[in-house]
Amino acid sequence: MFRLVRFVFKAIFLVNLMSLAFTAGMGAALLLQLRQQQRGWGLVDGGDERDVPGDGLVAEPDLVETRAIDIDAPPAQVWPWLAQLGYGRGGWYSYPMLDRPWNPAGGPPSESAEGILSEYQDLAEGDLVPTHPQGGFEARIVQPDEALVLYLDDDMFRQQMGEALDEMVDAVDEQGRSPELDIDLEMPPYQVSWAFELQPLAGDRTRLIERLRVHIEASPSQWRARPALAVGLFVLLRSQLLGIKRRAEGEEED
Repeated sequence: MFRLVRFVFKAIFLVNLMSLAFTAGMGAALLLQLRQQQRGWGLVDGGDERDVPGDGLVAEPDLVETRAIDIDAPPAQVWPWLAQLGYGRGGWYSYPMLDRPWNPAGGPPSESAEGILSEYQDLAEGDLVPTHPQGGFEARIVQPDEALVLYLDDDMFRQQMGEALDEMVDAVDEQGRSPELDIDLEMPPYQVSWAFELQPLAGDRTRLIERLRVHIEASPSQWRARPALAVGLFVLLRSQLLGIKRRAEGEEED
């Protein structure tokens, strides 16, 4: 039984993203079509060279994805959707198929919240924004109505999984049983920052800029998967931006 824990403890957020990337990139025709969309959809002036809060958290990224969307609502109306991001919170506002693994609050397991959840609006720097029951991102920059930056690295992951493992061992000990755990927490060093910036526009509108910066000490053969990863991230970030826009503008789901 406890050997199954190995799978749980290896399911880090970065691996989830790569899994989504391969799923989204399946099929040569679909891949080519998405690449065409990827080149222009939601790009901001200056592209990845434009400064966004939290850029310094991952100083030497191997992958940078920057997208933006204009929302017909002021920043104060968009911010609550960002504040409640996370597993067991508001979800991730992506396609239901991609949201399903996160099992968010506010709806069935395949849906993100469709309303503001007041119990998750007091997000502060240092708080956990979960990606799964054992842990997730840390909120490194929290500027209401302006910017939210999440961060995760391999050291944080090992600490989170170590704490979860200790709790599991204690629970088994209380039952008078001896846990047989076979867990390998070794992984390549990595850093991930996920930034959301809210820029006010004329007419009580908002430009939401989303940037993902990833550094991972992967082998050259592992980085051959980068095109599929980039396309998968494009699908994920695009659907998330559209999901936030629809909710902030108060539109009904199709």
